[in-house]
Amino acid sequence: MRDVLPVLGGWYAAGTPFGLATVVEISRSAPRGPGAAVAVGPGEEVVGSVSGGCVEGAVFELAQEVVASGAARLATFGYSDEDAFAVGLTCGGEITVLVRAVTPERDPAFGAVADSVAAGEPVTVATVTDGPARRGAALAVWPDRVLGTLGASGLDAAVTADARGELALGATVLRHYGPEGQRREDAVAVFLQSFAPPPRMLVFGAIDHAAAVARIGGFLGYRVTVCDARPVFATPRRFPEGVEVVAQWPHRYLRETDTDDRTVICVLTHDPKFDVPLLTEALRRPAAYIGAMGSRRTHEERAARLAEAGLTGRELARLRSPVGLDLGARTPEEVAVSVAAEIVALRWGGSGAPLSLTEGAVHPPRPA
Repeated sequence: MRDVLPVLGGWYAAGTPFGLATVVEISRSAPRGPGAAVAVGPGEEVVGSVSGGCVEGAVFELAQEVVASGAARLATFGYSDEDAFAVGLTCGGEITVLVRAVTPERDPAFGAVADSVAAGEPVTVATVTDGPARRGAALAVWPDRVLGTLGASGLDAAVTADARGELALGATVLRHYGPEGQRREDAVAVFLQSFAPPPRMLVFGAIDHAAAVARIGGFLGYRVTVCDARPVFATPRRFPEGVEVVAQWPHRYLRETDTDDRTVICVLTHDPKFDVPLLTEALRRPAAYIGAMGSRRTHEERAARLAEAGLTGRELARLRSPVGLDLGARTPEEVAVSVAAEIVALRWGGSGAPLSLTEGAVHPPRPA
């Protein structure tokens, strides 16, 4: 979708109707993931792809029908064993595609979304795919504003809250709600497509705890990198698939790496020769979370060394050490859950206390 938006933005600005087909759900070995898109515009021009060519012909015809009628359609394509010539996915799997007509009248937020994506501004687009709400209705959600409606104020409110949560992770998902946004019902299906790079998790110290933290970091939607100065430990086979592994001195790697206000930094080395230069660099740059492993005594000694290195009290106050929430964790996996819980609590302003002992909204507004 990100690749075809420049073309679609031009069609939209010219007031030219076009059909937009987006993959909203997949199963098994589908060729493209959720968010893949193909559009049919003026002169039968086609941009994008939803399946690498398997079902593009059928989607093309469906898009033309939708532009003519104005009514959004939901179509599922899978592999057909009975008829080798049937429209389907030759690689197996199954994709569900939402096809809708886009015009300034039908989707007043589309132009603003295209502009935001071009400018690198994060935004999530929520689109109704099924249920009693109008199929194809769209709501654009930014961190500080919304545009459009799904047809019901309660549904808009619930989807807006979830969309901002997914935007914080750069995630694209299909969620279900009641007609007024009830979270325990599944009458209305809404596709949340986030246009934001996933946040980064930088894990320093290639120990067993790092593998567990990297695994749960990937589960939470982070793009995970593990860094250690010791090549014998910094090997990809010791970590989950998809984790980047770097053999380099930690502070030098961090110095050469961009971070932002969503970046999570976990320092698991608990060795002064690594910790002090690394944390000196980390505590002076943007990051959502900086945690360091070690006992309370290790923390006190580390904090004294960092103060001697010139860090201010305000900079040291950013350090979460000992790392994690008090869950009584013992194993690397339990420690990883503890670290993840602290990251989530910090992101959303949670107390870390059992919900049974708190009052008020379970999902309070995100803190500034």
